[in-house]
Amino acid sequence: MSGAGDQGFIHLRVRSAYSLLEGAIKAGKVPTLAADAGMPAVGVADRANLFGALEFSEAAKGAGVQPVIACALPVTGIGGKINERWAKVPTVVLLVQNEAGWLNLSALSSSAFLDAGSMDEPSVPWTMVAEKSEGLILLSGGPDGPVDPLFVQSRPEEAAAALAEMTRVFGDRFYVELQRHGLPSEGQAERGLVEWAYANDTPLVATNDVHYAKAAQARSHDALLCIADGAFTGQEDRRRITGQHWFKPAAAMRELFADLPEACDTTIEIARRCAFMAPTRAPILPRFDAGAGRTEPDELMHQAREGLKARLQAVTPAAPEEEYWTRLEWEVGIIQQMGFPGYFLIVSDFIKWAKSHGIPVGPGRGSGAGSLVAWALTITDLDPLRFGLLFERFLNPERVSMPDFDIDFCQERREEVIDYVQDRYGKDRVAQIITFGTL
Repeated sequence: MSGAGDQGFIHLRVRSAYSLLEGAIKAGKVPTLAADAGMPAVGVADRANLFGALEFSEAAKGAGVQPVIACALPVTGIGGKINERWAKVPTVVLLVQNEAGWLNLSALSSSAFLDAGSMDEPSVPWTMVAEKSEGLILLSGGPDGPVDPLFVQSRPEEAAAALAEMTRVFGDRFYVELQRHGLPSEGQAERGLVEWAYANDTPLVATNDVHYAKAAQARSHDALLCIADGAFTGQEDRRRITGQHWFKPAAAMRELFADLPEACDTTIEIARRCAFMAPTRAPILPRFDAGAGRTEPDELMHQAREGLKARLQAVTPAAPEEEYWTRLEWEVGIIQQMGFPGYFLIVSDFIKWAKSHGIPVGPGRGSGAGSLVAWALTITDLDPLRFGLLFERFLNPERVSMPDFDIDFCQERREEVIDYVQDRYGKDRVAQIITFGTL
């Protein structure tokens, strides 16, 4: 990796828009910023989460830039708290070196959301970070971290103890982080950080906590923070950041840290130590335990035939019954060919369970309503032959994509359906997927 000369610098902690209501750069655009700036690598470190890791990795690969996956992880149980009343739990920055680090950071991020208990925001205890430190590089966190506030509060012994603990756990994978955005607290903490780093032979690293792409976007980003906090721009007592939290070019960072050039060199060293990008995986299709010695394809055919018999007995067919049976056999053949029998059977299973327990279920929406098999399995309540709906809009061997049923459950009792699915198929195999609004 080139760029270790006078102009070499790599941003290691860019906040993407997945740092919700804090960052203003789309994850997929970060590598383009790095490429345009001549940086061979770039790191995204969103607060507490890895939501953008895959999108960022794929975009970096396309831009010819090395992705450095990181996380600004809120951590309790080490160092001190930030003194401002709107401040959050102090964060350290963890960067992924390899697959082991990716798995550990994924576990830490998940635990931050699932196990934080009564905490106001996602966080993990330092003891858990210590347990899952393999494959990760640690930065001390800067002014938002657990150490800098201790120096600011004239508590150097406690700050030194926290830095020593970080060194104990991470060894030569620990770096003392310096930031210069013009904040008073940064200058107050820097001398103590530098002196401790030199005394303990620990490398310094210069970072810029990047919130937005260009310097001209500072006012817009200030408005974003006001929206996040329910404040207004003219309010004095509110969270602010300086106009320096943008994606600065390497030359600007070199000039800013002209007295500590090694801190900029270290960014390149750290990027060289990281060699991992979030993998793109093919969908892992669920399995359905058919029982009775039948395979999934056989079970699907059995249930579809029995279900269509029941449907045709309950309604007046909209076409000759022969057309229904021909269409059913053709659809089942395509579903089997594309490897989706288990998917249909599982969806049918929990919808039947909901209906049998008096939980209102919608008739089905979207392209899935074009499937006669779905109607036979009671996934939908719409006869596609009656309404001239096309199965090809839902599944088509020439355009392979995952089937997608739009199913509506009673808002008050949908948790019961989720509990059933988790109990039957395993809590570690069931997820609720978030959708992100954009501003």
